[in-house]
Amino acid sequence: MSSTGGGRKRKASGRRRPAGDETGGEGGPDDALVLIAAAATELAKLAQRHKFEVLDRLFAMARLEADQQLRVRSRRRLS
Repeated sequence: MSSTGGGRKRKASGRRRPAGDETGGEGGPDDALVLIAAAATELAKLAQRHKFEVLDRLFAMARLEADQQLRVRSRRRLS
């Protein structure tokens, strides 16, 4: 019989990311906002098609919020 996964486990390094480091390995915050905005747009279209008015409005608001966050982030970088 052989054991798999035996042995010692790695310890956490104890290091933390700096507060300004917001990358999670899957792209930065701007990439996340672009993806959220695109998804919200597609979901709003789906809600419209099926006459889900409240969902349509909520997804439209999510799209506006994502766009606003992108504008705020780009202004901060210019300063």
